[in-house]
Amino acid sequence: MKPKTLILYGYGINCDNETQYGFKLAGAAPEKVHINELINKEKKLKDYQILALPGGFSFGDDISAGKVLANKFKYNLQKELDNFINEGKLIIGICNGFQIMVKLGILPNFGKNYGEEEVTLTFNNLGRFEDRWVYLKINQESKCIWTKGLKKIYLPIRHGEGKFISKNKAIREKLKKSEQIVLQYSNKEGNFSSSYPFNPNGSENNIAGICDKTGRIFGMMPHPEGFLFPQNHPRWTREKVKKDEGIKIFKNAVDFLKNC
Repeated sequence: MKPKTLILYGYGINCDNETQYGFKLAGAAPEKVHINELINKEKKLKDYQILALPGGFSFGDDISAGKVLANKFKYNLQKELDNFINEGKLIIGICNGFQIMVKLGILPNFGKNYGEEEVTLTFNNLGRFEDRWVYLKINQESKCIWTKGLKKIYLPIRHGEGKFISKNKAIREKLKKSEQIVLQYSNKEGNFSSSYPFNPNGSENNIAGICDKTGRIFGMMPHPEGFLFPQNHPRWTREKVKKDEGIKIFKNAVDFLKNC
């Protein structure tokens, strides 16, 4: 049976179609659902196995990236979201979706105190929107089910507020000790570099994505839905690209649920 996947949309989310298609290619049964359909009980979060929060600019990032939509969840859907997480289901947040997750406090979620913001994603060091492809190294010790079998990946970023910072030193140490750091910006050879453009936003420890302790909840700034076909690669003819790396992230989630 194909895992039912809820692709959230509405109010400035603009990567929903690509995300839906990525899950479809990976073997899921994705359905786009407007957040108001959840709030008005026309659709129920409990009926799905995967929740995907796509990229975009929800509510124009007018307060801070992801904050308003995070509050929509917090004040209308917190119980449903808590139940979804406690049932061991899967969540991915991409770019704006990742920003929503950290504002909600479901990542990194050390103490299961949802609503407590322990990390954030803020303005890039250069103070401008970055639209480029980046090299990413994947932590092999991480429990993240979304990146299983991957060591390096090349994906596009499209954000103005992607700088990852922790609340304090204790949070930074917990992230590292618990192996919740999943993706880190690197150079082509897979070596970490804090310099621009390899680290495009100034994120601490080059962090581009983290998961919760179970590895089922995953947030990332790069866009896997932006690399579903070899032709998406910016140098696909020059380098004779034959792989489509982004789809592997979606397929890992589908395979995980099929094997549960």
